[in-house]
Amino acid sequence: MTIGNNPPKKERKSKRIKPVDENAPLLPKRQEDVGFDEFNGASFTGAVFNLSTTIVGAGIMALPATMKVLGLVLGVALIIFMAFLTEASIELLLRFSRAGKSASYGGLMGDAFGKTGRILLQVAVLINNIGVLIVYMIIIGDVLSGTSSSGAHHAGVLEGWFGEHWWNARAFVLLITTLFVFSPLACFKRIDSLSYTSALSVALAVVFLVITVGITIVKLLNGSIAMPRLMPDVTDLTSFWKLFTTVPVLVTAFICHYNVHSIDNELEDSTQIKPVVRTALALCSSVYIMTSIFGFLLFGDATLDDVLANFDMDLRIPYSSLLNDAVRVSYAAHLMLVFPIVFFPLRLNLDGLLFPSARPFHQANMRFALITIGLIATIFLGANFIPSIWDAFQFTGATAAVCLGFIFPASLTLRDRHNIATKRDKILCVFMIVLAVFSNAVAIYSDAYALIKRNPSHRE
Repeated sequence: MTIGNNPPKKERKSKRIKPVDENAPLLPKRQEDVGFDEFNGASFTGAVFNLSTTIVGAGIMALPATMKVLGLVLGVALIIFMAFLTEASIELLLRFSRAGKSASYGGLMGDAFGKTGRILLQVAVLINNIGVLIVYMIIIGDVLSGTSSSGAHHAGVLEGWFGEHWWNARAFVLLITTLFVFSPLACFKRIDSLSYTSALSVALAVVFLVITVGITIVKLLNGSIAMPRLMPDVTDLTSFWKLFTTVPVLVTAFICHYNVHSIDNELEDSTQIKPVVRTALALCSSVYIMTSIFGFLLFGDATLDDVLANFDMDLRIPYSSLLNDAVRVSYAAHLMLVFPIVFFPLRLNLDGLLFPSARPFHQANMRFALITIGLIATIFLGANFIPSIWDAFQFTGATAAVCLGFIFPASLTLRDRHNIATKRDKILCVFMIVLAVFSNAVAIYSDAYALIKRNPSHRE
């Protein structure tokens, strides 16, 4: 993917002219480069919505299940800790981007580690974003068509309204959603074009949260909710190792690093990127904490990996069925609108990986269309064959997500090509790498051990 230098903008506040690495992925074109006119830069509010939408995706649905493992006190503490660690890693990325005059995450990795670093970044984004988008489709399928867990079937919205029919079967519903929702939204070539859908998606997430909180408060007042577990239930070594299986889920919940440069490049005032990041992280952390607490309060130890699937039962309050449907439909619609935000850097990275020296992406409509169709088809197939969002989170969170969020930023800092890292930075980065490698290695081991116990080999 060949990217030319960006001409300076007129009447842009504090906007630097960023030299661009020709092989850098994750770099959206500025508006005049892609053939749009009169684009004066993205607003602070639009940038916050786009970054918040990147963060608050499907990860929020698995957070109540992490409370079931960790308990409320430790679970909430880890959400706050992860938010601060995410802010620190993004700050490092931005600081080294300024020093190296890199306008993309890929350019920054290429500057520090050469072609190998750039390719590693691209591959990590592909694995992470494909996994996340597969999770989105799985959840939408669960909501609309239902799911089965531990031998129990949880009816979907369409099944509850109309009964079982071929046209509301999971595969067909996902096919229609892919053709008429995901595909049109995936056709935008500039991320700021999605700011209005991002604002709507955040509003839908808030609707989901408000209804969940309201239901929980009503049930608390009528005394139908038991006291939740505050601390993890550790009875043996296996239950201790199981605590680490929540780490990939928490990591995935905060991964937004691959879109930070894209949003920064389109900001009207580039000095606003740090406040944008902090505002988005504060907003999303608040939503995460409230969803985790009230979701776990509402369902307790019966909380499923995808908490939306719990909203198919009689909640024993007035208008239970209506509220259940409102919760599920609002969040399914939220995920449909989040899809293009995560798809944007995925497509750009795959193009940079496969065609590093080709003409600019926006000028090659056939290439743009083929990559878009190929990726959407892959995600659709994955959503129909992967059974659980927990399985997908465990894989992407323990591999690509932890690299994007912590290992790569820490490695860039320790490499310190521009001699700007402080001793405190380097200590923090060593801590990030050790924590990421250890916790995710234990999580993978714990998952593998649990899988082996569920499927023992039969020997004579």
